[in-house]
Amino acid sequence: MANENKPQAGNPYPLGSHYDGKGVNFALFSAHATKVELCLFDKSGAEEQKRYEILSNDNNIWHIYIPGLEVGQVYGYRVYGPYQPELGHRFNPNKLLIDPYGKQLVGKLIWHKAIFGYDIDSPDKDLSFSPLDSAPYVPKSVVVSNDYDWEGDEHPYTKLEDTIIYETHVRGFTKLHPLLQDYERGKFIGLKHRSVTNYLKWLGVTAVELLPIHAFFGNRHRKGWINDNYWGYESFSFFAPEQNYLVGSSINEFKDMVKGLHQKGLEVILDVVYNHTGEGNQLGPTLCYKGIDNASYYTLDSENKRYYYDSTGTGASFNLQNPYVLELVMDSLRYWVEKMHVDGFRFDLAPTLCRYKTDFRKDSGFMYAVKQDPVLSKVKLIAEPWDVGYAGYQVGSFMPGWSEWNDKYRDCLRRFWKGDTYQIPELASRISGSSDVFNHENRNITSSVNFITAHDGFCLRDVVSFNSKHNMSNGENNQDGTNSNWSWNSGEEGETLNEDVQKLRRRRSKAMMGSLLMSYGVPMLLAGDELFNPQFGNNNPYCQDNIITWIKWEAIRESDFEVTKFVRRAITLRKRLKIFDRLKFFSGRQLNRKGDKDLAWYTEKGIEFTQADWSDNMRRSLSYAISQKRKYVYVIMNAEAAEKTWRLPNLEGEWNLVLDSSGDGLGKSKLCAQQMIRVPSWSILVFEIKK
Repeated sequence: MANENKPQAGNPYPLGSHYDGKGVNFALFSAHATKVELCLFDKSGAEEQKRYEILSNDNNIWHIYIPGLEVGQVYGYRVYGPYQPELGHRFNPNKLLIDPYGKQLVGKLIWHKAIFGYDIDSPDKDLSFSPLDSAPYVPKSVVVSNDYDWEGDEHPYTKLEDTIIYETHVRGFTKLHPLLQDYERGKFIGLKHRSVTNYLKWLGVTAVELLPIHAFFGNRHRKGWINDNYWGYESFSFFAPEQNYLVGSSINEFKDMVKGLHQKGLEVILDVVYNHTGEGNQLGPTLCYKGIDNASYYTLDSENKRYYYDSTGTGASFNLQNPYVLELVMDSLRYWVEKMHVDGFRFDLAPTLCRYKTDFRKDSGFMYAVKQDPVLSKVKLIAEPWDVGYAGYQVGSFMPGWSEWNDKYRDCLRRFWKGDTYQIPELASRISGSSDVFNHENRNITSSVNFITAHDGFCLRDVVSFNSKHNMSNGENNQDGTNSNWSWNSGEEGETLNEDVQKLRRRRSKAMMGSLLMSYGVPMLLAGDELFNPQFGNNNPYCQDNIITWIKWEAIRESDFEVTKFVRRAITLRKRLKIFDRLKFFSGRQLNRKGDKDLAWYTEKGIEFTQADWSDNMRRSLSYAISQKRKYVYVIMNAEAAEKTWRLPNLEGEWNLVLDSSGDGLGKSKLCAQQMIRVPSWSILVFEIKK
């Protein structure tokens, strides 16, 4: 135990715990508390050793300085105030609380009735008051040091127009990797292993986007709870990394991972969940924010403050309309950039962060705060532009400088490669940057993050292997997960030994991947799709910490590796062509006297689309030519079930076939303008034409 020197008032900022070489300053926000106590524990967090009442409160910041305390000190808070749920207050000093600014946690969450602020056995539920002490059952915060040798590490700062995102899960990507040691599997340090970083570099992606890594605890501790929290979308701390991803307890393991990825030129983007917390609604546990100042941290029901406004589908919405809560989020974002060296963020259910009262506002305090911030303005900002609240679908509504997940792209590309009709006009917009969605307020093509699959929904192999979801293992009678999958099983439902069906599935998968990488916008791949990794028809595997979601490295067949090699070729080609760094949307205008256009669309007759062609709802193929500098790039997409005769357009120059998803080839005859060729079924062909 540290020297028991007399506590001092200390300073209200910075918030959280900070070691200055002589002691530790603690600062905590609470606008409605009447008393706050700092509780110090032994290193294991099992035994409380000292308790101090915090006497200083400046502008709602409670603060105290304890001389003699050192890095590694374990602590928590007890916060006093009214327990009046009907007025929005849920103070209960019997509950030990995590520091919202705590950078590291120690101890596991034990699902015990003591962690609830109310008596769970009472018929009055949350209106009752629990006298049980929660300290033995909850994690505690730890004082950390920011000392770390980054060895000259710098942000890669890959331009957004050159970025290729690889969405993955720390545990799922590494758990079965054959070249990792057992202690590295499922951990941050597994992602920095040379075999992993070499593979990502070989594949050609430029950024790794990690599903939530903020501490979320999981659900395995809950008695009778069969659904584990695998994805991690229930953050309890916005500063501390998830303990299960650490081999030991040091947060430097996360820094080691970032540094290792940066050494390969790979950026790290975090999927962050600031829209809600794992405390849930009025029946959830009291672990942090609810006990510190429930009425400030959460958006309450305007008619009955016992309940919460919920635009997230998780029970409650975090209240970024409160300036102190907004400050917490902004401090968290800056911390991960400045101290942990991450390169960007993907914001889960982003409209919730931008709500004023209950309405989405583009001019929200959060949007303005991020826009003016000198640190955050330099990193990648990606919105999931929907939530479940009123008018929650906001694709295309974010400020210039933001990118957005474009589910319109996902759905249209899936429908097209499923063989659906009525897709061509929308397809043309999607693969050229979705100007109908994003071309306003001087936004550019990188506003659109294009994807065909993500963690939520079918993986690529399942898109071509299942007509409907198969989620029975989730324990919800197959009622969870979307029914709008826009998938086709290629002839048989699920896994099959039919080689013809398997071949068609790989063929269609390569065509979809080729389309993604030949589209304008920022492409995002789901980890494992390039390996043809299955999830066995589960389109909502949020609770599957097992073989369903883990990448099955040693089960990859040689035939499946065809997809991997094709994806690598397509990524390499995207980079080499140097046409996808365009920022401004296409106009279709004539560029010169020869009649070249920046973008032109052609039919199988080798002539440009007419209005009649755009209105041909039965059409399942199209082609387009990009004119840039001294070359054309010409792409054909054929989603017909049979090969198609195609006349190449009158684009003079030296024609070279540089990508063929079918693998059938076009023979060895020399290609030239207006030549007749055969375009294989379910394929994308890419030509480079040097003028």
